[in-house]
Amino acid sequence: MSGTVRSRIEPRAWQRMLSGRRLDLLNPSPLDVELSDIAHGLARVARWNGQTNGDHAFSVAQHSLIVETIFRHQNRCGVDECLMALLHDAPEYVIGDMISPFKAVVGGGYKTVEKRLEAAVHLRFGLPPVTPAAVKAKIKKADQVAAFFEATELAGFSHAEAVKFFGAPRGITLDMIDITPVPALEAQRLFSARFEALERERGLTAAAV
Repeated sequence: MSGTVRSRIEPRAWQRMLSGRRLDLLNPSPLDVELSDIAHGLARVARWNGQTNGDHAFSVAQHSLIVETIFRHQNRCGVDECLMALLHDAPEYVIGDMISPFKAVVGGGYKTVEKRLEAAVHLRFGLPPVTPAAVKAKIKKADQVAAFFEATELAGFSHAEAVKFFGAPRGITLDMIDITPVPALEAQRLFSARFEALERERGLTAAAV
């Protein structure tokens, strides 16, 4: 319209974190990534869209701990690889845990944002921006085992249905993992503690070289 000034407000593409950081989803900076924000967020994001048994939601933080435990059982891995396993779902502290069927509907845009966030998280903690393919495949295998136990123990899947979607776990039994949903604050504490333990191990390994 001639003579009419129309203001255009750019859509906000950043999120303010409790640490005070502003994380830009379009161009996330490693400088704006804090472990405290990751642990806090993942402990409050529910797996399976919250459709799990128990008094508490089964969080992505607790899932991440289980995946890293299974990963260590399945592989002779270095501390950096264990850290990548622990952080394999770290972008979800920003974008949430989108279930696989919905990812298929949304398409590639989700994956683009996820990859940028993963790179920022990895660089923040001194890891390769992209998880090496061989390591990623091993983490995915551990992730599938975790999903099998979560599906059968928490999400109402039959054994046969879980095998169909996630495969039958080999060499890993339920007694090796702690799958009972815990309160968010406890999941946050456990995730942070495991991260700090791995960081201490990294420091010791570096000092020994």
